Amino acid sequence: MKKRPSIKDIGRQEGQLMEIRPQDLVPLPYPYDQPGLEPGIKQLTADQKKKYESSLDGISAIGFKRLESPAQEEEYVTKFLSGLKKLLSKENNWTFLQPLMLSLENCAKCQNCSDACPVYTESGRQEIYRPTYRAEVLRRIIRRHLKKESKLIAKFTGSDIDLNYTTIARLAELSYRCTLCRRCAQSCPIGVDNGLITHEIRKIFSQEMGIAPKEIHEAGTVKQLRTGSSTGATPKALRSFISFIEGEIEEKTCKAIKLPVDKVGADILLMHNTGEFISWPENVAAFAIIFNAAGIDWTLSSTLMGYDAVNYGVWYDDVQFSRIAVRHMQSARDLKVNRVLVGECGHAHKAMLVIADRVLTGDLNIPRESAIPLLEDIVLNGKIRLDASRNNFPVTLHDPCNLVRLSGIVEPQRRILRKICPDFREMEPHGVDNYCCGGGSGFAVMDSNNFSDWRSAVSGRMKLRQILNVFQDVIRPDIHKYVCAPCSNCKGQIRDLFSYYNVSEKCGIHYGGLVELIVNAMVDIKKPFINWEAK
Repeated sequence: MKKRPSIKDIGRQEGQLMEIRPQDLVPLPYPYDQPGLEPGIKQLTADQKKKYESSLDGISAIGFKRLESPAQEEEYVTKFLSGLKKLLSKENNWTFLQPLMLSLENCAKCQNCSDACPVYTESGRQEIYRPTYRAEVLRRIIRRHLKKESKLIAKFTGSDIDLNYTTIARLAELSYRCTLCRRCAQSCPIGVDNGLITHEIRKIFSQEMGIAPKEIHEAGTVKQLRTGSSTGATPKALRSFISFIEGEIEEKTCKAIKLPVDKVGADILLMHNTGEFISWPENVAAFAIIFNAAGIDWTLSSTLMGYDAVNYGVWYDDVQFSRIAVRHMQSARDLKVNRVLVGECGHAHKAMLVIADRVLTGDLNIPRESAIPLLEDIVLNGKIRLDASRNNFPVTLHDPCNLVRLSGIVEPQRRILRKICPDFREMEPHGVDNYCCGGGSGFAVMDSNNFSDWRSAVSGRMKLRQILNVFQDVIRPDIHKYVCAPCSNCKGQIRDLFSYYNVSEKCGIHYGGLVELIVNAMVDIKKPFINWEAK
């Protein structure tokens, strides 16, 4: 039996703490229930191992570079402790200090959260993925190295750990083995939030040490602030996307529908995740078709930042988050709209509807809402004509964590699906008890080194299990089945999961958004809107 690493082992400077072995992972249901039928996780190459500090689990999310001298190690330790001290001060962490301290001070070590964590359970209960593991490492560092701050954690007990470069590198990597789904916090009898602690650890590395995965920093928030979108799409590119989508709408529906852009004084500014324009333009088209048919007064924005609801800062850096949140609302203010609606993007719901309240004041505090309740009103109150029999295939619903558990939007999408999908079936568990897609907290856009294999084989494993289970009676590849995922990042993760396991070809399961199903049921649209061949 292999030895499980203890808390203090994180400071051990030799060897890898653990490895991901296929035989340790929880087996998947049919048709992946036979040994050897699923892909393995690629190992880091010899060159990557030489270049990166990857002694945690053989997976590299950040690409933490190896050091060449003791002086560099001392510099990193000093920087880390400086950032940790700031994290525990109200002057520097005015956003989340109170819930952070409550979670650090009051954990009873009952481990009730462990069984709630899909990464921990699906990995075969690897100790380092336990929700309390990284939090406990942080407590022990505080106790040993920050004397004043350690008094705040009065109930702390446990042996010290060595604080060295290896500890820091492993802790950084550990903070990117959690999807921040907050299922652990929901299961805690006293509300301790180990997901929040993980988020705050990420902040130390980003805000103090300049260390973050390139996909969510350099290619994420930095690119968005510079070009207008995390995809790199400029306002000029947006116009091209819109022209293409208008052509697609006319070809599919024989209706010449124009997408309003920069309409001053409109009731609604609709903000999409720009990934929809590039990867799933049918989602943008479906919103336009529905809003046009229902007579909604709306507009898109072509101003810098106004067309991309993405805010990757919510996952790792309060400063980057605030910069983007302010720019979003400046676009809305300049168009003089009454309210901003967020399209099918989970993290944008949490960022713009919930967290942004901490930074938006005065004329930037414009009402912000989810598009889902408006869609419910349109569908349930007869504002468009629908024929549910047009969606005569099995449909299930994935609950995006940030939309459902963290924003409270649970029933509107279900009431829509019950009305327009005769064979709607729930995953178990669902609603606020849902499991993350495995791509939360930035994972869906992170592909460096061998991290994408890890999120498909481990962090997305529970979601794949749910999808396979809900369709077990119709798992045949010749029966079309639809996973409704009203979130752009969740769709990206599900796309990669399905590709990794060849799900669409082997099982006949496809995915898409909510609005596509609504348009597919509209009697005014003569041809089917959902293109199974494209899926």
